[in-house]
Amino acid sequence: MAAAEEQLDLVFLDLGLPDVDGSEVIRRIRSFSDVPIIVLSVRDRQADKVDALDAGADDYVTKPFGVEEVLARLRAAIRRSQAGEPAPATLAFDDLEVDLGRRLVTVRGEPVHLTKTEYALLEALVTNPGKLLTHQWLLSRVWGVGYGEESHYLRVYVRALRRKLGDDASAPRLILTEPGVGYRWIAPRADGEPS
Repeated sequence: MAAAEEQLDLVFLDLGLPDVDGSEVIRRIRSFSDVPIIVLSVRDRQADKVDALDAGADDYVTKPFGVEEVLARLRAAIRRSQAGEPAPATLAFDDLEVDLGRRLVTVRGEPVHLTKTEYALLEALVTNPGKLLTHQWLLSRVWGVGYGEESHYLRVYVRALRRKLGDDASAPRLILTEPGVGYRWIAPRADGEPS
């Protein structure tokens, strides 16, 4: 996939591709990139739009369209992608510290050994504070685009992560379970910044 090999500013995508569904292409791109994606499609059913947006598209334009409108949406998508501040190299939550640059995790100053999968799950949670991260999104992000229905994987790894970080599922201070849907990182930042 060319998007994985090059640094792109924006992706225009038609859902009607010959070899693979456009929504699957969006999910694949989202597994490694936050590049803005604008769908240009003749498909105007609400279900198609919802599927593409849920897969990670930033905008959806139905054909036929005006060139000026598409250019305005392009400019807006690029503005939004450039507006976000880069995440700090180290995130601190009470007695937990996650050094994203060095991939180090400490609790009360003591290093915590996490497996590669546990760390990927923790990184997905702490870099999306307060957001409801669905089972499907987390599975795709942590395990890859071929995953999406294996919610039992998440239960096992979240349980292990909670144990290592000292979080209690019955009185969570870090990871909140949204039953049947996903998980939410709820720990406030130690520096007073909103999570």
